[in-house]
Amino acid sequence: MGTTLKKGAGKYIVFALLYLGWCVSYIDRAAISFAMAAIAKDFSLDPKAMGVVLSTFFIGYSLMQIPGGWLADRFGSKKVIIIAIFFWSVFTMITGLAWSLASLIVIRFVFGLGEGIFPPASLKGVAENFSKIERPKMTSALLSSNYIGSAIAPMIVAPLILYAGWRHMFFAIGIAGIVFVAIYWFMVRSNKQEHSIEGQEKAAKEKVDTKTLLKMPLMWQLVITWFGLSLVNKGLDSWMPTYLLTVRHMNLKAVGMALPFPFIAAGIATAIGGWVMVRFFDGKEKYLLVISATMTAVFLYLMAHAATITSVIAFQCLVYFFKSFVLATTMALPMKMFPGRVVGSAAGMINFGGQSAGFVSPLIIGLLISAFGGSYDAAFWFLIGAACLSVVTSLTIRRTNKITTMVED
Repeated sequence: MGTTLKKGAGKYIVFALLYLGWCVSYIDRAAISFAMAAIAKDFSLDPKAMGVVLSTFFIGYSLMQIPGGWLADRFGSKKVIIIAIFFWSVFTMITGLAWSLASLIVIRFVFGLGEGIFPPASLKGVAENFSKIERPKMTSALLSSNYIGSAIAPMIVAPLILYAGWRHMFFAIGIAGIVFVAIYWFMVRSNKQEHSIEGQEKAAKEKVDTKTLLKMPLMWQLVITWFGLSLVNKGLDSWMPTYLLTVRHMNLKAVGMALPFPFIAAGIATAIGGWVMVRFFDGKEKYLLVISATMTAVFLYLMAHAATITSVIAFQCLVYFFKSFVLATTMALPMKMFPGRVVGSAAGMINFGGQSAGFVSPLIIGLLISAFGGSYDAAFWFLIGAACLSVVTSLTIRRTNKITTMVED
C-alpha cells in the first residue's frame, strides 16, 4: 500500500500513524495509574510501594531514550517503531498476569524498556518525511498526541476496570497495540527520501554528529529544563487519580470524566507550541520557556490551595497548558536547529531528562505522602520547586539564532 501513496499525502499518513502510535503508548502507560488503587488493594501496597511501582517503568523508559535515538538514526524509524510497539504491547498484557509486588516491578521495568525507544524513533520519522522548515510545527503537533492519548485513556481504562477488572483491562489494551503494529507494518514503507532532504541541509550536515550534541551546553540546558517540568508532568500524571479518589473523595467514574480536561488543554498548547516558538520567539526561545515554567509554578500553588474540586481541575488545566509549551519548545528547538540525521539522538537526549524525572517524581511524592501522614501539601511544594528549577535553567540559555549560525557555518 505504501508504494501507491503520493509523496505529499504519504508523509501525512505516516504522521497520522505516528500520532496514533503515541496515543496508544499513553493509553498503555496511563493504565497503571488508574488501576493502581485496585492493584494496591489486591497486593496490600502502601503509598511507598505504589510510588516504586509507578516509578519503575521510567527507569527502563529513560535508559532507552538515547540508545533508541541512535538506533533510529542508524537503521531508520520504521524498524525501531515496529519493535517498540510490539514489545510494549506484549508486556502490557503480561502486566495483567502480575502475581506479586516483585513481579509487577520487573514487568513494569521491562515494559519501560520497550516504550523507551519509541519517542526518539517517532521524531526521527518526522525528520525522514518532512523538510527542516516544517519539522518544528510537525514535532509539536505530534507531541500533542501525548495529551490526547492521556485524555482518551480515562474514558477507555476506567470503564474496562469497572466492568472487566484491572487484569482484563491490561489484556485488552495490549491486544489493541499488537493490532496497531500490523497496521503500521503494512501501511508505512521505509522512507527513501531522507537523503534528498539531507541534501538540502549540507551546511549543517558536516558539522553536527551525536558526539557534538553531547558536548553542547544548549542540549544539557534543555535536558535540565524539561527534567524540571517533567517532575511536574510525571508527578501529576501518576498521582492525580489517587489524589482525587482519596483526598477529594471522588469516585472512579467521576475521576475518569474529570481528568481528560487538563490533557486536552495540554494537547492544545503542545500542538501550537512549535508555531508559537517560530513565529514569536525566534532566537529568543528562552523567554517562552521562562514564562511558561513560571506560570506553571503559579498555577500549581493555586491548585494545591483550591477550595473546590472544580477549582482543582481548572487550575490543573492551566498547569498542563503552560508546562506543555515547555515540552513543545524543548523538543521543537533541536528539530529547527539540527540536520535530520541526528534528530533521533537529540530527541532521545532531551527525553532522557524528561523520563528520568518520571522515575524520580512518583517515588518522591509517594515518600512525601507517607512521611506527612497522607497529606499532599509537601508533594505540591516539591512540584512547585521543580517548576522553579526550569525557570532558573532557562534563564541561562543563550540566543539560539547565534548557536544555529555557528552550527551551520
